[in-house]
Amino acid sequence: MTHKAPRRTGFLDYYDELVGTWTRRLRNRQQAQDLAHDTFVRVLESGSDAVEQPRAYLHQTARNIAVDGFRREELRDSKEQAAVAPCSSQSADPEVYMRAFQLAESVERALLELPLNCRKVFVWQKIEGLTQAEIAERLGLSRNMVEKYMIRTLRHLRERVDAP
Repeated sequence: MTHKAPRRTGFLDYYDELVGTWTRRLRNRQQAQDLAHDTFVRVLESGSDAVEQPRAYLHQTARNIAVDGFRREELRDSKEQAAVAPCSSQSADPEVYMRAFQLAESVERALLELPLNCRKVFVWQKIEGLTQAEIAERLGLSRNMVEKYMIRTLRHLRERVDAP
């Protein structure tokens, strides 16, 4: 009975493929490279040298890291939205408050239907007050692309959100 030696080079063979796949999905090469880096760090730290299908393992690990990051981003965004929402509605008309609450929920649901960059552009511009140039720099995009994301987001919100 022979013993198989662990494969150490199998993972590195898929670096370019991983970056390419996630560049297309995230529409941002820098984010894809960061994700690939985090994926390789996690794989190497886990001691997963004897994985039978390194390609599938890497892609699943990258997917898990991306989902975790997306969830953290959504949680942070929802906390930011809660911070700008009215803290007390005792003096306001309950019907007005309920309509505002329902509108906020509709906007949140509609935003979740959009790609991450569209949501980031909307939140950073409309809530945090960043300029398109600042957002473009943060995302590594052109100002024209930031404007297109905002137009897409606003058009989507108009189609999806029922105004009270």
